[in-house]
Amino acid sequence: MRVLFLDCISGISGDMTVGALCDLGVKPSTFERELSHLDLGDFHMHFERQQRQAIEGVKFSIHEGATHRHDQNAPCACGGHGHAHSHPHEHEHTHEAEHVHGRSHAQIRALIETSDLSPFVKTHALAIFHRVAVAEGKIHGQPPQEVAFHEVGALDSIADILCACVGIEQLGIDEVRVSPLFDGRGWVPCAHGQFPVPCPATLEILAGIPLGQIDEPFEFITPTGAAIVAEFGRSFGVMPTLRVEKVGYGIGTRHLPSRPNVLRAILGEASAPSASPYLTDTVVRVETNLDDLSPEITGAVLNRLMDAGALDATLSPIQMKKNRPGVQLTVLCEEAALGIIADLIFAETTAFGIRMDRVERWKLERRFQTFSTPHGKITVKLGLRGEEILQTAPEFESCRAASERTGQPLRAVYDAALRACRGDDTRRE
Repeated sequence: MRVLFLDCISGISGDMTVGALCDLGVKPSTFERELSHLDLGDFHMHFERQQRQAIEGVKFSIHEGATHRHDQNAPCACGGHGHAHSHPHEHEHTHEAEHVHGRSHAQIRALIETSDLSPFVKTHALAIFHRVAVAEGKIHGQPPQEVAFHEVGALDSIADILCACVGIEQLGIDEVRVSPLFDGRGWVPCAHGQFPVPCPATLEILAGIPLGQIDEPFEFITPTGAAIVAEFGRSFGVMPTLRVEKVGYGIGTRHLPSRPNVLRAILGEASAPSASPYLTDTVVRVETNLDDLSPEITGAVLNRLMDAGALDATLSPIQMKKNRPGVQLTVLCEEAALGIIADLIFAETTAFGIRMDRVERWKLERRFQTFSTPHGKITVKLGLRGEEILQTAPEFESCRAASERTGQPLRAVYDAALRACRGDDTRRE
C-alpha cells in the first residue's frame, strides 16, 4: 500500500502541501495543466527551490497576470487561467492585512463541477471546499451554500486545494497519514478583523481531530491546510512503519527562529495483508461498562454516537462487581473521530473511564443496486469479495416506502427484492 505521511513539523498550509508534492515528483506542468481546466483568468505559477534552516525544498506561489520571471535554479510553470492576491491566511504565515478578492462557495462549486478535472480531483476538491463552507457557516451563522469565501475564495487557496488533490492522484497514493497537529498563539488579521490563533475556521474544520498548541506567536495551521488533512488524513499520530521511497519538503513563507519552516512529506510502501481478498482498514474500539444508567438514556446515547460519526455502537449485557447487572458500551470509530466520541461518552453517560484499542477489519466491498420488483423499484445493498457477491440485503427504508405505497406486507416486499437480486440480472438498474 502506497502511503503518504505528512510530517507537520511546522504546521501545514495549502502552498506548503503543493510544494512538498512537487518535491516528491509531480511536475509543475502537471499542476499548470490541471489548473487550466478552470476559467479563472490570467495567472503565473512559481515552483522555486529554497531553504529554511539548511533544509531545501520547493516553495510554491501563484500570482495574477500572464508574465513571470524564471528562476535559473528552479522549475517554474506559467498558466493562463488564474487571478490571485496574497492574503492573510493562505500562502502560509503571511499576515499582511490587504484586500482579498474571493468567490462564494456556490461559484467555486460551479467552477469545479463544470470543469474537465478528473473525478478524483473533483470529488475531493468539492469535499474540501464543503468542509470550509460548513466551518465558515457555523462561525458566521449562515447555511454552507450561502457562505461567501474571502481568504479561501482567492485563487491562491483555490490553486492550493486543487493542486493538492492533483498531486495526491498523480503520485498514486492509497492512504494519507498525518503527524500530530499543533498550532501557535497570538492573532491573525482576516477579512472580518483580528482573529485569535488557532483561527475559528481552522478549529471548526479540525473538529474531532487531535490538535495541540505551542507557545509560538505564529499561525502554523491555515484553514486550507486544515481542510486538506481533514479530507485526506486517514489517521493522526506517529509515522507508520514504511519502506521509504522518497522524501519531499514544502517550504513555508516565514523564516522561523525556532524550527525549519517546512512540511515534510514522506512517500513509502506500507505492509498490507496481501493474502486477504477483502477490503481492510484499522479502526478504534472504545468500550466502557455501565451499571447506573437508565435504559432510556443508554438507548439515546447510541443514537447520539452514530450521529457523531461512530461506525457502530452496541450494548451487551454483562455482570459487574457486587453482582450488579450492567451493560458494556462498545463503539467503533475512525481515529479522527475519537476525540468527539470520547467527549460524548463522558458527557452523556456515567462513565468515569473508557478503554481503547486499534483493531483491523476485513470488509466486503459495498455497492447499492436498484432492482425492479412487482412492488416497484427496491434498493439492495450488495457485499462483494472482488466481483463475487456474497451478501445481499434489501434496504429497509426502500422496502418500507414500497410497502406503504402499494399496501403490500413489508415482508412480501423484502422477499421480492431478494428474489429479484438473486435471479434475473436484467432486472438491475
